[in-house]
Amino acid sequence: MVSKRIVLRFPPRLVDQPIVSNLVRKFDIEFNILKAYVTPREEGLLVLELRGDEKAYEEGAAYLRELGVSVQPLSQDIVRNIARCTHCGACVVVCPTEALVLDPQTRKVLFYDTKCIGCELCIKACPTRAMEAHF
Repeated sequence: MVSKRIVLRFPPRLVDQPIVSNLVRKFDIEFNILKAYVTPREEGLLVLELRGDEKAYEEGAAYLRELGVSVQPLSQDIVRNIARCTHCGACVVVCPTEALVLDPQTRKVLFYDTKCIGCELCIKACPTRAMEAHF
């Protein structure tokens, strides 16, 4: 069983199609919608957590790509600009998943992108704008 957080980008022609429900029916993949921006006749964007058998997940991702849906890990869209980070810890306090934590020994902020759900609370909290979303 795998669990992956991904970002899907839909071209306008696919926005009104039942693509996510097909993942459930055809590939037995569970999903949790973390964020959605879908506008009729425009590009759609979904941040999902997908869970299922690894083979089924790979087949489902291939199905999405064949349709023309861009599939990428969420970790590529939420990034920390190390040069801007002052390790103040403002982001640590607001992070609901502990993707951002303060190392007790070095007192530096650590970012675990695999725990990130793309809520963007850290972006609003960061005074130096070191956290960035590239959706």
